[in-house]
Amino acid sequence: MKNVLKILIKSFLKFFVYSLSKIRLGRYILDKLHINITEKKKVIFYKDLKLEFYVPNRLSYYRVNTFSTKEPETLNWIDGFGEKTVFWDIGANIGLYSCYAAKKKQCKIYAFEPSIFNLEWLGRNIQLNDLVEKIVVISVPLTETISENMLNFSSTEWSGALTTFGQNYTHDGKKLKKKFGFSTIGISIDDAKNLMKIPQPDYIKVDVDGIEHLILKGGREVLSNTKELLVEVNEKFEKHNKDCFETLRDLGFILKEKKHSDLFEKTDFAHSYNQIWIKQ
Repeated sequence: MKNVLKILIKSFLKFFVYSLSKIRLGRYILDKLHINITEKKKVIFYKDLKLEFYVPNRLSYYRVNTFSTKEPETLNWIDGFGEKTVFWDIGANIGLYSCYAAKKKQCKIYAFEPSIFNLEWLGRNIQLNDLVEKIVVISVPLTETISENMLNFSSTEWSGALTTFGQNYTHDGKKLKKKFGFSTIGISIDDAKNLMKIPQPDYIKVDVDGIEHLILKGGREVLSNTKELLVEVNEKFEKHNKDCFETLRDLGFILKEKKHSDLFEKTDFAHSYNQIWIKQ
């Protein structure tokens, strides 16, 4: 019954919007509604910093509203960065951690985010926080090696996650319920540095919901010269967990800690942890 009601409401809204778009006054109203939605912002204060982000939908608002509680271990890790170092944020989403690192530690950030539904808001948030000179946006997906493949989306929401390149599974190894996708080119971490001439990172965050192990395998040269790395690993996804561990161990990293917020308990991400690895 609930699903039927949702379908009916969605159909009515589509018809209503379509009807408005056919008249001049209706188009004016729709434009004003769009501007009102997309210009919504939320200011947050964390420690000694002020940050501001656009919140055009429920999911964006949730991400910003839980800035200090969703991944406190990530913020604490960034707090330990050296000043004016290089940080690669792989899976930047709408730029929360890129903006924080740029403001907190004056890092040079390379923010990798291939989702067309997140790129606009990543760019807007960088501009909003006056960080255009600090953060470079790279929209190419990362993978194990240069290849042409599908970028598969489980959601078309702004600020969404669970997007994967070249694979049909998600963060826990289960089949991704695809809602959208397109063909594009993916490259490896090493190719990003060597072909795109991106500076060697001191720190890397890898949070891409399921193919972290493939991305790590394609970055042996870069990772050999990286100081620290934070990678999200689902410990119930056996191959994902095993490959991440073995790749990083073989490259001379040791696992310093693994944590996740209490917000993830009793959710689909209960077995996912942010692992922090440091070079021996």
